[in-house]
This record gives sequence, structure tokens and C-alpha cells, in this order.
Amino acid sequence: MQTTGRDRAMEGGFGPYGAPRPAARERRPDEERPERPPQKSSLRLRGERRPGGTTAGSERQRKAAPTRTTKRRRRAPSDVESEILHLGGRRGPALLNQLLAAADEFSNGRDRDALVKVRRVRDQLPDSPTTRELCGLVQYRLGNYRAAAKELEIFVQLSNAVEQHPVLMDCYRAQRRWKKVDQLWADLAATSPSAELVTEGRIVAAGALADQGELDDAIAMLTRKAMSVKRPRPYHLRLWYTLADLEERAGDLARARVLFERIRKHDPDFADVAARASALR
Repeated sequence: MQTTGRDRAMEGGFGPYGAPRPAARERRPDEERPERPPQKSSLRLRGERRPGGTTAGSERQRKAAPTRTTKRRRRAPSDVESEILHLGGRRGPALLNQLLAAADEFSNGRDRDALVKVRRVRDQLPDSPTTRELCGLVQYRLGNYRAAAKELEIFVQLSNAVEQHPVLMDCYRAQRRWKKVDQLWADLAATSPSAELVTEGRIVAAGALADQGELDDAIAMLTRKAMSVKRPRPYHLRLWYTLADLEERAGDLARARVLFERIRKHDPDFADVAARASALR
């Protein structure tokens, strides 16, 4: 099976939920990493989409998803529509359709096709935050971290928004630009836009610490927010998984086992948690 840029990114430990593996342990053939984070943009599409919406779903999900033959109805939120029509002038309607087509490709995992389309719009509308955002997310999914960071930096400058900070942090993490990761984490933590978004950023920040050999600090950062909840959301499971992985890496196998079992209790099919838990018994 051909390896995609997204798969290489996950194997390399990048992606906010791509937990680093212990260097001494070989990856088992049946292991899977947690899926990449929901990479949301301002665009929303209507109509049928593959499982996982705008996330980078697993290879298995993509193969299992039936081919869609019905024509989708694309719709942009009013603020995005106003943005593109205002910046595009007479070419606004055509550029809006191109941007929506790019978003449609992105939501269905056709990342390279999405990149071709969104670049065309970006070249015409360099000051469009929505276009920069989507272009950055596509580059990120392809594993082009430097290019993704450039686009998302401009998105932040144009919009003063923080919703893509975890992704941008991870781009800097891939480049080992630790100060940038720390700056964005401080900005995100101070803003606290939502529990999910802050958790995503926390996982990336902890991963960056672990990459630098500061394993104890990385574990402490996640442990503070790793309390058990009755109805965990997906971001709780991802945080627990990352912490369990780090605990195993640090040699605390009992703690890692407890966390993996906690995840399996709530979602037995989450990534490779069943195999990871069984291996620690």
C-alpha cells in the first residue's frame, strides 16, 4: 500500500494526537495511531460526506466508504460568502465556487486535488483568512509542515483567531521550533476558547516537551487534566491515550495499563488501545 504524506506524518509522531512511541520498542504490525485531530475550517459543506467529516480518517474508513455519485450541495456560511465576494469583486462568485470545491475535496480526503484548487483562490485573494486557513490545513494533512505554518501564520495575522493554534503548534513542533510552540501554547491557554481546543493544544505542547527529552514535564502537563469522567468526549480519550503512551515510555507500565484500560472501557475500538492494554498485562 502506498504511503501518503498524512500517513508519514502520523508515523513520525506529528499531528496533535500522534503520540510519540518509545524509541526502543518496534511498532507492531497491527498497531494504529489515534486519528488526526478534527481539522475544522470556517467552511461548512452540505450533503453526504465520508465518515469522520473533515478529519483525516483511517485508510480502512476511506476504503469502506461507498463511492458517492449524488451531486453535493455546497454552501458557505454568510460570513465566508461575504468575505470572498467583498475581496473578489466581480470575480467573487467564481472564486467562492472554487473555494467550496476545494473544501469539498478536503472533506473527502482528496488532499492534493484540494491543494490545487485552494492555491488558485489564494493566489487571487491573498488577504482572505478563510482561504489561508484551508490552504494551511491541506498542507498540514499532506505533511508539508513548513508550508502549512506559513499559511496558518498569515491566517492568524488576518483573523486574530486561535482555533488553528494546535495545528500551527504541531507544524512548529515538526520543525523543532520549540519557542514558537511555547508562545502559541501560552496564547491559547490564556485565551481558553474551549475545553476541546485547549486540550488539543495541551497534547501538542506535551509532545514537544517529550521530543526534547523532558518526559517528566510532559507527563505532568497531561496528568493535571487526565481526570476520569463518566461521559468522556473524543478529546478526553486522545489525552488519555497520549498520557498512557508517555507513561509506558517512562517505564510506569502500571499507570499506562490503567489509562489504556480506561479508554477501552469507553471505546474498545479507539486506535490500537486493545492491543496496547493487552501487551501490558
